[in-house]
Amino acid sequence: ITGVVNRSIADKKGIRSGDTLLSISENQVNDVLDYQFLATDTALSIELLREGIPYSVKVRKTEYADLGLEFSDYLMDKQRSCRNGCVFCFIDQNPPNMRESVYFKDDDDRLSFLFGNYITLTNLTDHDVERIIKMKISPINISVHTTNPALRDRMMNNRFAGESLEKLYTLAKAGVKINTQLVLCPELNDGEELKKTLGDLGKLFPAVQSIACVPVGLSAYRQGLYNLTPFTKTTAGETIDIIESFQNKFLALHQQRLCYPSDEFFLTAERAIPPTEYYGDFDQLDNGVGLITSTIDDFNATLPLVEPKNIKRNYTLVTGEAAFEYIEKLVQKLNQTDEGLNIKPIAIKNNFFGGEITVAGLVTATDIIEQLKNKEIGDYLILPSVMLRHEGDKFLDDLSLEALEAALNCKIHVIEADGASLAELLEF
Repeated sequence: ITGVVNRSIADKKGIRSGDTLLSISENQVNDVLDYQFLATDTALSIELLREGIPYSVKVRKTEYADLGLEFSDYLMDKQRSCRNGCVFCFIDQNPPNMRESVYFKDDDDRLSFLFGNYITLTNLTDHDVERIIKMKISPINISVHTTNPALRDRMMNNRFAGESLEKLYTLAKAGVKINTQLVLCPELNDGEELKKTLGDLGKLFPAVQSIACVPVGLSAYRQGLYNLTPFTKTTAGETIDIIESFQNKFLALHQQRLCYPSDEFFLTAERAIPPTEYYGDFDQLDNGVGLITSTIDDFNATLPLVEPKNIKRNYTLVTGEAAFEYIEKLVQKLNQTDEGLNIKPIAIKNNFFGGEITVAGLVTATDIIEQLKNKEIGDYLILPSVMLRHEGDKFLDDLSLEALEAALNCKIHVIEADGASLAELLEF
């Protein structure tokens, strides 16, 4: 225990920073999920250690009331690393000289529940599965990729990858809500294999509540790795057609589309981005499914609520190449709404990763500096928060916001990567 909130339940019971939490109501606490689950009861018996001496406290409280304990690590345990060697793994394609945490491969069911990370099931023990079911932890986000066990073994370079699919079926049977993703690789798990996977996952509805289909991301750093090719306009279009054929089946059966292509498929196929009603509840925004449509909707809903300042100001806004066409149109609308506002949007080409990488979330400070040096920035450089790590201070190439400001001799304003924040630039 590294901290006790002032005037909290734990504080009033005399628990101190430096004590060690052993168990709650005779149940061992191994990690944050155990702690959160066990601490919800109204009557607790808490066993602790202070300087090697055991002691206990009794607590009566309202259900879900927080005890007020803080711990040295949010998981209260070592983070689980990935055991797979997936042929499409993007971490294996990372260039050198990035921030250290980028090279760590996590595969942790606790992070799936707490932060929405995707897990492969190969790290999950039978005890983990039982705990998820017992605690009614939902939703769990699972990287499936294929329901063909032999192909899954091959794609993930793990001879247990195929058999671990049984855990998916166990969780679904128990009613655990599941979001799934398929990283599609041409000539591996697309085409007929994709049809099989969509059919198999569709049978697990309503436990499986969404299926995101995303194209493999290929950087320029694939030396010595499995030979993969990117989707083309033709193959991306064919993949959309397969997914939408299953959408029609699922709509008839469940009144839900259930499976969705990510925005990248529509951009590669040079097809129009679908309207709002296509995406249901937008369950897979973090996978880039409906992100453009959601951004446009939020922008249009927020714009009438924002008052233009009509004061002269000049900004440069940077984004990735993928969605630039759509961001540019929204920026034009902003400039037309406020007679004093002049925002210049710029698509940053991703030379750092190279290959087929075009999304804003993988843009680095290095590329921004190279492509904007000696250019007029204006009053501020506007950039989306997805370019920075969670703490909001560093890019993937380990450069800080301060380093970028110094290199370009400009001030930076960070906005959330959504349409509402873009519209609110009228007030900035």
